Amino acid sequence: MGADKQTSTLFSEDFKTAPYWWEDVPSPGMDRVPLPDEADVVVIGSGYTGLHTALQTARGGRHTLVLDAERAGWGCSTRNGGQISTSIKPDLESLAAKHGGQRAFEILREGHEALAWIGRFIESEGIACDFKVPGRFHAAHGPRQFERLARTAERQIPGLETGVQVVTRSEQHREIGTNAYHGGIVYPRHASLHPARYHQGLLDRALRSGATIVPYCPARGIERSGGAFLVTTPRGTIRARDVVVASNGYTGPATAWQRRRIIPIGSYIIATESLDPELMDRLMPSDRIISDTRKVVYYYRSSPDRTRILFGGRVSAGETDARVSGPRLHSDLVKLFPELRGTRITHSWVGFVAYTFDTLAHAGRHDGIYYAMGYCGSGVSMASYLGMRIGQQVLGLKEGRTAFDGLPFSTRPLYTGTPWFLGAAVRYYRWLDRAGGR
Repeated sequence: MGADKQTSTLFSEDFKTAPYWWEDVPSPGMDRVPLPDEADVVVIGSGYTGLHTALQTARGGRHTLVLDAERAGWGCSTRNGGQISTSIKPDLESLAAKHGGQRAFEILREGHEALAWIGRFIESEGIACDFKVPGRFHAAHGPRQFERLARTAERQIPGLETGVQVVTRSEQHREIGTNAYHGGIVYPRHASLHPARYHQGLLDRALRSGATIVPYCPARGIERSGGAFLVTTPRGTIRARDVVVASNGYTGPATAWQRRRIIPIGSYIIATESLDPELMDRLMPSDRIISDTRKVVYYYRSSPDRTRILFGGRVSAGETDARVSGPRLHSDLVKLFPELRGTRITHSWVGFVAYTFDTLAHAGRHDGIYYAMGYCGSGVSMASYLGMRIGQQVLGLKEGRTAFDGLPFSTRPLYTGTPWFLGAAVRYYRWLDRAGGR
């Protein structure tokens, strides 16, 4: 009873299990539109990937239809932390061992290009989404992790320079007001935005370009019919020349081949109540986005107006609800910032990201169906970028080529899309984190 009472006091009176971002961007009101019998392109998923694909194909003159099982943007495109990096997790050595040196370099270059491209895109389209480039402080949770980060900073690869800067433990208070870390590195080109405002900007532009968005209309099946595809939905069947799967962590049984190759993982975030400006300046003086070297990661930032902290992480071995994950995240936040012990939670929510077995994003074509997915928790720029490139591929444009084309997209025996192994993996990685990592 005492624990329940203590937990309940963590929530503000106006506590919500909806994303903080939705306060500024309410659910887009969309009229019910007739479902056409035919379309040139059917896109499954109305997040960043799907809307960028639709933007390309609609502007290219193709009759484009975007289907979603929920409302437009209901998934992780409006539930993420709004942090933008180069999005590629494996390093050059690991990639080269699997794909060769040249292909490894090209994959990493795609990550750099995606980061640079999204800034250019937002500026050229005039999307008001609080986009800025504050840089990212990547903190070491132990001395060995700091040594590895420092060695990484020393080994800048020509053509893949990041401008990374080493921050020692004695210097880290200029980046973050905690003693919990052992220094870290700064990536000065990493960026942030308001994810829901960004999504709304994409949605507006896709609609203005002639794309049709149909919410609450899941794809239930896809089959070939001559040189086209038949996409079955609860509202009828659409004949399409091309189909694009852009559902990422929400990929369903209608696209079983893709579903077997992605691992949906819950990404949990809380928003604190408004903080005193002086306290915010002490805890997060540089206004950078923050991540750390734990296997079970934390990622956090100030809200765009610097009134509160948005703190995210993987806190559950199995997926649970936001009222349970919220107090767990709050406990982790207080370990970093003891000053926030009495600070309440106003929002706690979850979205599903998609990991892959090789921790790489994948884009391409299987049995004639295009896809882009598996951004491994770093998808704001890469989902946008690969969605754009897939749209170009559908149009037959040579600039649509990417270094991801034709990469093996592996799965595991008996895996059908439900990650039964996730609990054991999270427990193992937590043990590594407590032991100082490897």
